[in-house]
Amino acid sequence: MSTDEPTTEPAWTLGRLLTWTADFLKEKGADSPRLDAEVLLAHARGCQRIELYTAFEEEAPEALRESFRDLVRRRAAGMPVAYLVGSREFFSLSFDVTTDVLIPRPETELMVVRALDLAKELEDGRLKIADVGTGSGILAICCAKYLPTSSITALDISPAALEVAKSNAVKHEVNTQIEFIASDLFAARPAKPEFDLILSNPPYVASEEMATLDREVRSYEPRLALDGGVHGTEIIERFIPQAVERLRPGGWLLMEVGPGNSQRVEQLLAAAPGMTLRKTISDLAGLPRVVQGQRIADG
Repeated sequence: MSTDEPTTEPAWTLGRLLTWTADFLKEKGADSPRLDAEVLLAHARGCQRIELYTAFEEEAPEALRESFRDLVRRRAAGMPVAYLVGSREFFSLSFDVTTDVLIPRPETELMVVRALDLAKELEDGRLKIADVGTGSGILAICCAKYLPTSSITALDISPAALEVAKSNAVKHEVNTQIEFIASDLFAARPAKPEFDLILSNPPYVASEEMATLDREVRSYEPRLALDGGVHGTEIIERFIPQAVERLRPGGWLLMEVGPGNSQRVEQLLAAAPGMTLRKTISDLAGLPRVVQGQRIADG
């Protein structure tokens, strides 16, 4: 071959794009570089991720590469994939997310599982459930979806978060089942026993620990939904007595907590007049994750 003959760069097929991007994101410290690359490319292409597997040899047009390049650049800078694509799966449902709400996490699914189990035990045809600090609405919407005769009250201090939750409720066709209220905990709700179940994933990270969180979390997710004060239980300490006042006799309170402050939350709940502390539920890693208590009749 003549040394003067020009060389041709291989075409940028979808497969080549994915391989290059996965290697690039791995160098940048991504935990799941190949998955990130696939999710971002599918989003840029407007297709399901599984559709990429039959299109690896397809050449990527310049417009697609440009759109994908921008997503990859922002991912490499630390922006979570869920915010880049605007959605995250939770309990087999797709939820829209923005930087105004926390990204749903698998551990929180324990709350839904437990709520559904308790609903069977309570044997009430029309349960009243509260989701305090609803964020994107995942707990309220899952309860509404899988307990179609229940009525849900979803509260959040952030009006922007409530807009996301309302949109998700419409998306999953349960908006008529859920009342959304802008409120600091239960401040906007009467102090009377009306709920059979109260669920909450409150801020539980100690303020001094915020700086130690993964870059993706501390730089992009809303601090309002994470920072639980000096000991990580400041908001929980305000929340528990408010929740107790609003639980019906026999009703349950479920709270997601961090492994580092679970014992403190258990102590707070055990000391609350009218409440009986129940067994804390651990996650798949064996860490305490859901603290629960039950309202007693003579409280």
